Formats: sequence, structure tokens, C-alpha cells
Amino acid sequence: MTRRDNALAALRAWSTPGRRADLIAAAWDEGENNISALAEAARVTRPTVYSDLRSRDIDPDQRPKEKTDMSAPVVIDGMDGSNLEQVQDLIEQFKQNHPADAADDVIRAEVARTFPLFMTVHRYNKLRPLLATELHARRDRDRALHLVETRWEALSSAANWLAAHHAYTVAVDDARRSIAAWVESATAAVNVGGFVGDEITVYEQRILAEGHPPIEPLTLDPGAVAEQLLQDLDQTHERRRHLAAETLGVMRQAGALT
Repeated sequence: MTRRDNALAALRAWSTPGRRADLIAAAWDEGENNISALAEAARVTRPTVYSDLRSRDIDPDQRPKEKTDMSAPVVIDGMDGSNLEQVQDLIEQFKQNHPADAADDVIRAEVARTFPLFMTVHRYNKLRPLLATELHARRDRDRALHLVETRWEALSSAANWLAAHHAYTVAVDDARRSIAAWVESATAAVNVGGFVGDEITVYEQRILAEGHPPIEPLTLDPGAVAEQLLQDLDQTHERRRHLAAETLGVMRQAGALT
């Protein structure tokens, strides 16, 4: 999880009076500048979020623009990693700039330098948008799971219990769908893999050193994580179904249902 995700998780779990504004401000500082997301996590209204932010000397109207454009690939030494012909072109340029009788070991050394560069740029440009997609899917998943709890809690004070229970049931179904969507995006990112061997050095000295955003390849097992999430969701939902059945029985006896 990223620091922003950790901040949001802490915000969802807040319980100590006076801590909410601090936690909302912490989530804001870690990059969560979506007022609706903050309100959902804190289980408060949007106006409350605005008020809490201002109480911590944060102007919610001055939101930093998050860079989400992943369409422009990184290009290093003329290569964006899209096809191997780029490596051949660089080798040909190298040969043209050196004597015709250049030693084979000199050419091999250039190939050994160029190929890891190509692979690093290729992996970076492929992985970066996949990680961004996974991050958004993970946040959607966590919001959906949190909404299940919010909808369940709302049943205790709902004026129309059946409508509120239906909203809870829909939230459970949405959570399952969100988990499935996250698995798909996470699996795509995991399959690309992280930097290996000489790619690590190239990544640090050429990509990061030139100011491009760092990336953290996924090392988790999406299937295992999803299985645990679904197991917890289904076990909790099954227990709640029995509780709801008891409530319905009492309501029928009391003539609250027709």
C-alpha cells in the first residue's frame, strides 16, 4: 500500500474525538485531494471535510493537480522500448561513428550497454500506466468494501429498513465486482515484473536521475489477496443474512411488513 492508502485506512478507523481533522489533513498531505473520497472515508459530509481542512490551515480550494497522463512514453537515447529495431538502429549509428575495422569486442560492449537500456525503458513505459490503473482499481475496491460497512451500519437507524437493506445488498455485490476488477488490473501489472540485473542500474541512473517519476512494481499475489478479501466479505455477509432474517421475522410479527 502507498502512504496515501495508509493515511486513508487510518482515517477510516478514526475514533478518538479531535483526531478526525488531523487524519483528514494527513490524508490530504499524502495526496488524497478528492473531497468526496475524504468524506466517504471519514463517514462525514463534504462540508465537514472542508471545515476540518480549514481548521488545519489547509485551503481545500487550492488542490495540487495530480499528474495522471501516462500516454507520453519516456525516451532515453532515442528509445522508448516499443520495438527491438531501436536497438539495431543505435548499433548501426555506433558503427557509423567508429572505424570500419572496429574490434568486435567494442561492438559487443555497445550492445551490452544498449540492450539493458532498451529493456529498462520498455519495462518502465509498459509498467507505469498499468500501476496507475491498479492504483485506481485498488482505491475503488477499498471504497466499495468500506461502503458495505457504511450501508450495514445505516440499517440500525433506517426509516425504510427494506430499502436500506437492499442498498446494503447492492453494496456487497458492487464490492465483489470491484475486487474482480482490481484482480484483473493487478495481475496485468504483476505479469510485467520489476527491473532485474543491469536494468536496476539503468533505472536509477538514467530514468530517475533525469527526473521521471519512480515506480514500485507489484510483488503481491492478486489471486491470493482477492481470495482472502472475498472470504472475509462472504463470511461477514452470511452472518448478517441470518441477523437480517431475524429482524424480518420480528417485523412481520409486529405487522411492520405487508
